[in-house]
Amino acid sequence: MERSSRGRHSRRVAAAPPPHHPDRAGISLVLGAVGIYGVTAYAVGQRTGEIGLRLAIGADRRAVERMIVREGLLRGAIGLGIGLLAGLALTRVLTGIVSGVHPNDPATFAGVIAVLGLVSFLAGWLPARRASRLDPVRALATD
Repeated sequence: MERSSRGRHSRRVAAAPPPHHPDRAGISLVLGAVGIYGVTAYAVGQRTGEIGLRLAIGADRRAVERMIVREGLLRGAIGLGIGLLAGLALTRVLTGIVSGVHPNDPATFAGVIAVLGLVSFLAGWLPARRASRLDPVRALATD
């Protein structure tokens, strides 16, 4: 009896996924958003004592929140600007890798900028709001 090469113990090699896979793009966007949120929220959390001091000497809570959100948005805008320039500069490399989507797709760039910009805003606003709601004496005690 002859055994075929596709016997019980043969292995099939799975085909590699296409270079442009929507799941990979989504995962990359989520990882970028989580990273931006984590770094920005941590930076704001480190400023809890400063926020408490500003509130203790009479600063308006809303003004403190606006200041922190503005600084977070500035940091996010700088990062998005660098990322946009790098993305545009690398389009020649991406042309050979990406299939089905033009590398300079304005909708893709706009969507990524919108999502990461919103994350940058929320990453500054939520911790700043939480810290500005604290009692100034308690916020000072965290340092």
